[in-house]
Amino acid sequence: MKNFRRSLAVAFIAAAMNSIGSAQTTETTSSPHTGMHDFDFLIGKWRVHHHRLKPDSQEWVDFEGTCSNRKLMDGGANMEEHALPAPYGAYRAIALRAYDPKTDQWAIWWLDGRYPSGPLDPPVKGSFENGIGSFYGDYMQDGKPMRLRFLWSNITPTSARWEQSLSSDGGKTWGTNWIMNFNRDTANSAQGAAKQNDLHDFDFLHGDWRVHHRYLRVKKDAREWLNADGTASHLEVMDGRANLEEYTINAPSGTYQAVALRSYDPKISQWSIWWLDGRTPHGELDPPVQGRFENGVGTFYGHTTINGKPMRVRFVWSQINSTSARWEQAYSPDAGKTWETNWTMEFQRAL
Repeated sequence: MKNFRRSLAVAFIAAAMNSIGSAQTTETTSSPHTGMHDFDFLIGKWRVHHHRLKPDSQEWVDFEGTCSNRKLMDGGANMEEHALPAPYGAYRAIALRAYDPKTDQWAIWWLDGRYPSGPLDPPVKGSFENGIGSFYGDYMQDGKPMRLRFLWSNITPTSARWEQSLSSDGGKTWGTNWIMNFNRDTANSAQGAAKQNDLHDFDFLHGDWRVHHRYLRVKKDAREWLNADGTASHLEVMDGRANLEEYTINAPSGTYQAVALRSYDPKISQWSIWWLDGRTPHGELDPPVQGRFENGVGTFYGHTTINGKPMRVRFVWSQINSTSARWEQAYSPDAGKTWETNWTMEFQRAL
């Protein structure tokens, strides 16, 4: 775990690619659940006071930051963007939470802007009881097993408290290393940063879209192409260093939702892309697909496992103009020698 919570132990979204693959075989819906409203108190903008143990040190530091929270997938998920002007180096981060009504639990991931290619740490998971949210996770530090705990408390319409603690003895004792005190911010503070040209790669997707899906469903020896219509809504986060889309897909066997998250790494001039499928909200997010745009075509590669067999995954963005675009997913069982397309999306800008 890098610096505690990348080091906050965890944000977000192709699941790895297993979640994407599952879109072709398992289409289910779930009914609303009251637990979906657990994080409604965080919607909006906040000023955040951080009291934190300096990474790899016993020195406590204090600094002020901001965050903004919004719902995703009709409340089945939510996303928070943090600006952290820490004295040991300013950075940005995203927290992604997804609710699973089957277990009545939330999973929480963290995408640290200092490590934009991931991998993401395993999520912490938990729920709220009597106004207190408790979330736990496990990781390895210097070869030793560690437990991680998040606590949400002191929640009011205008304030809240978050605390992170670590345990090296299986949860018998805990040491707090990070506290955030949230106070609602009604001011609209300006945020600005120099942007690199590559940060504009996905500008064409800004706004709302109608999306036609065509995907291959394989059951035993039967292969069938299915069609579905849906919508997508795109927005930038982290001053353009990341972006996300919220999808609604009206599949033949039921409507479901999903979120795509992209993060740009200037060190390697590549985007990483994760996918959170609303039908499997606690599915693994890693590994992402990674790549870049060249000559107007975006090509991104990753690895996954299908029915126990390793597969290469490829995304291609093409035919891009101001009102339309095309996305294609393909798998390769032979390390990229041959490819089979199994999912396409045709985007038309919504009027």
